Amino acid sequence: MVIHVQLAKHLHKSLNLKPKPLTFFFSSSSSSQQQQQQQQITVTSAVSILTNQRSKSRWNTLHSLYPNGFNPIDFSQITLHLNNKPHLALRFYQWTKSKSLCHHNLSSYSTIIHILARGRLYSHAYNTIRTALNSDTPLKLFETLVNSYRDCGSAPFVFDLLIEACLHSRKIEPSVEIIRMLLSRRISPKVLTLNCLISRVCRKFGVDVGYEIYREFFRLDEEKYDFSKRGYGCKGFRVVTPNVHTFNTLMLCCYQNGLMEKVEEIWSEMCEMNCNPNGYSYSLLMSAFCEGGRMGDCEKMWKEMRKKEIEPDVVSYNTIIGGFCKIGDVGKAEEFFREMGLVGIDATVSTYENLVKGYCNVEDVDSAVLVYKDMLRKDFRPDALTLDMVVRLLCDRGRVEEAMEFFRSGVADFDLVPKEKSYEALIKGLCFEGRMEEALKLQAEMVGKRFEPNSDIYEAFINGYIRQGNEEMAEALRKEMVQTHAELTN
Repeated sequence: MVIHVQLAKHLHKSLNLKPKPLTFFFSSSSSSQQQQQQQQITVTSAVSILTNQRSKSRWNTLHSLYPNGFNPIDFSQITLHLNNKPHLALRFYQWTKSKSLCHHNLSSYSTIIHILARGRLYSHAYNTIRTALNSDTPLKLFETLVNSYRDCGSAPFVFDLLIEACLHSRKIEPSVEIIRMLLSRRISPKVLTLNCLISRVCRKFGVDVGYEIYREFFRLDEEKYDFSKRGYGCKGFRVVTPNVHTFNTLMLCCYQNGLMEKVEEIWSEMCEMNCNPNGYSYSLLMSAFCEGGRMGDCEKMWKEMRKKEIEPDVVSYNTIIGGFCKIGDVGKAEEFFREMGLVGIDATVSTYENLVKGYCNVEDVDSAVLVYKDMLRKDFRPDALTLDMVVRLLCDRGRVEEAMEFFRSGVADFDLVPKEKSYEALIKGLCFEGRMEEALKLQAEMVGKRFEPNSDIYEAFINGYIRQGNEEMAEALRKEMVQTHAELTN
């Protein structure tokens, strides 16, 4: 060990390295002069080994020279000397972690996080933040990052990475507090970070809270800005401007919560701020119109979008096709479907499901079946609701055998869980055709899916047995139906 100390002193003297001060790690009264000198020797020798020795030998030399590793203060000072060699600093950090040669705390984590951020090693900085969050609270880590920010010559987006890591861990409230503290220090996160937070707040706390956060974090209630010239606010503070994705986030949250009028309000606010909507913005507004059956307004938006030379995408086409199908104007929906193909946009499963449901709503069974089969040919997986509508419509038209084929195919090929109404329609159809054994098997399958037979199913079986002349079975089912009803009402 004496030899190691002498070697370290020699390296310190010959290289004449001066450790950089780290005011955030210790005060002048925290250690004696002798301890500081020993610390300087440790830092200097470690830096020399890391920067001057070959990669294969440096780690063995370090380990032999410092078998007990480094304390967090030493690690931070060593890492600071590597601030222009972020990849080497990263390898040093990973080496101490893999060999358990440093019990890292928030201070040492903060140093390496800043160095990695300064070196634009985003993913490694982000992963290190997530590791640090396992050892303490987000607010404590934030405080340490703030205190070490200047000494490490870091970059502001390090706080965006912290907020992103917090959101990934579903720590929404600390994220809000961190942004508030950043804004109080005249630092604003990137608009992408704010958009992500607004979305999470809307989902967890509701649209109203998300909207309040949006106005607070974009500082919309503090001053009246000319948004066409928006830039620096008072005293040189850079004011981040909401972008189209901000408004799309808010409109989507409103739409998902059934607040269609609020979608229009957000759209108007976007226009007032001279923020140009994109294709997705138009799709969201048109979706809101479609929910209210306002297809005239929807078509106006479609024409405006085309006038602005914003090309509709598959979402836009699916939106307007679904809207016309919902009000029963399947002919108009087919026009947009054909146009979709002409401009080279491939239909999706949603396109076909909208058309199938549209034809079912107008009881055009042949067209519904045709589109449904076309959907299957294109290897799209239908949902249970679409299958249910086709099955019921076929049964209503007396095409029970065809309905059974679709039903069995949906269960076997797509692992769909049929709706209760599908079972009911098929059982009624089978009983009407006198296929009582098949109806009984299907009824047993229905019960296995935890769907209890209702009075309509009992009536179907009773009428089926009567048509076969089996009055005894019909009477037994009548008594069973009465008894079941009494048990359910009690």
